[in-house]
Amino acid sequence: MVHSLVSLCAREVVSDHSSSPTWLRWVPRELYGALLEAAFACCRPLAVGELVQRWPERTLRVGGRRKTGQTAPSRLCIQALLLAVVRGLADQSCMNRSVKHWRSALQVLDVCGLQGDEGGMGDPMGGWSLTVALCTMVIQAKAGAHRTQRKEGDRERKRFSALEREKEADWEVLVQVRADIFVNARSWERVRLALSTSGPLKLQCRYLRVEEISVPSIRTLLNLLPRKSLLGIDVRYSSLGVAGLAELLPLLSTFPELNSLRLHYCNLDIRRDNFGQEGVLRDLSQGLSNLQELRQLSLTALRLPGQLRVLLSSLPQSLEVLELPYLSLSPADLAYLSCSHHVSSLLQLDLSENCLDETTVPSIRRLLCQASSSLQHLSLSGCGLTDRLLGMLLPSLGGCWALKSLALALNPLSRAGLCDLMRTAARMPCLRLLLYPNALEDYQPGLPELPSSTQLLEWPLDESVDSNTTSNKLSQVMMDSGRSDLVLTCDLLNFDKDMVD
Repeated sequence: MVHSLVSLCAREVVSDHSSSPTWLRWVPRELYGALLEAAFACCRPLAVGELVQRWPERTLRVGGRRKTGQTAPSRLCIQALLLAVVRGLADQSCMNRSVKHWRSALQVLDVCGLQGDEGGMGDPMGGWSLTVALCTMVIQAKAGAHRTQRKEGDRERKRFSALEREKEADWEVLVQVRADIFVNARSWERVRLALSTSGPLKLQCRYLRVEEISVPSIRTLLNLLPRKSLLGIDVRYSSLGVAGLAELLPLLSTFPELNSLRLHYCNLDIRRDNFGQEGVLRDLSQGLSNLQELRQLSLTALRLPGQLRVLLSSLPQSLEVLELPYLSLSPADLAYLSCSHHVSSLLQLDLSENCLDETTVPSIRRLLCQASSSLQHLSLSGCGLTDRLLGMLLPSLGGCWALKSLALALNPLSRAGLCDLMRTAARMPCLRLLLYPNALEDYQPGLPELPSSTQLLEWPLDESVDSNTTSNKLSQVMMDSGRSDLVLTCDLLNFDKDMVD
């Protein structure tokens, strides 16, 4: 990463905290952003705190999408940031409305996307820890405001009645805090308390992610969230059931900007729920029809074979992102999808771990043809694609001229099949990232003739075979085709389609 002159100078300035009393008084407001970025990059929590406590703008955005090579802020720096916000409230004399000139102009703190990976390099703060820290900050700010008001109440007891002092407790929100909120069973009570707290800090949620939370608890959280700020909800490992989801959908429809719904391992299994199934499905379809702005839908391992039409046909807007891994899709599901009103608008499609065969390949070919001008990211990993099946799909894949990333991991392909794939990929002008499976020849003997994705994942590779043989062959095919800008990888765990965006 090449740093600008301003960035290099900012790093030098924040490196010596003992000099901060000298330069803080003279820093123009235009340089606060560069100095704060340098303080985060160099892990200078004291500098972070002093800059935030004197922040000259109404809005402070920390987080968002990081540049290549840029790490998430350290835990110490994030803690310093949050502590400085609370101290800044004290500098604003908290609830003393007679003070007109505040040291901090901060009114909106946006930390959406600030979370890093738990245990990652540089000790970043993950989404769960960051949520608890934000909620603690909101609660502490309320407690600090209470203490300040009690002191003022003692001085003015003769001037105000008890009723008037109670009226003063209708807190003025000084700083809106926008964040992505992560909630599990351990943090649920803390989050609930912070969202229901009325004080100088107001917590708003952009994306809500919940894990192992019951339907009533999810409903409680949704009722506490401001209606205009929620863009997406991600529910994981919660036993919603079809009836539970149908119960939540009317509440989700009250969020006018909600555009993303993700459900992962939520115990939606139509095959095990026969009594009253048709009525519940109608409720589910009706609930989805009221999500007016939904553009991203992710359903993982919900076991709803034959029900894709029910789920998707009622959506008022064409989807841009559709993820359906481990969904046990039937031939009828894939036939519907290939002709649905969503297919020509799709930017991203994930059909991983849905078994494909000769009866479903025509639907996939038709789908790829309809989505050829829009589709940018496609995953068909673990779909049982053999050399023969892939050969039937290659002409349609080659016609997806907008495709940027293609994932085909855990499919039983030989080196010859992979070379055919590489020749097609090299002719796709926008393709920049290809995740390919280990060739069948790379495995130890004994692998079944048509191995499943689980067997391909767990079966040991043959150490007597040069591990670079397959990658070298594919790289040679790519070079012979005149391409040098296409990244090839068989590393499923570290594959990230966002590398090309």
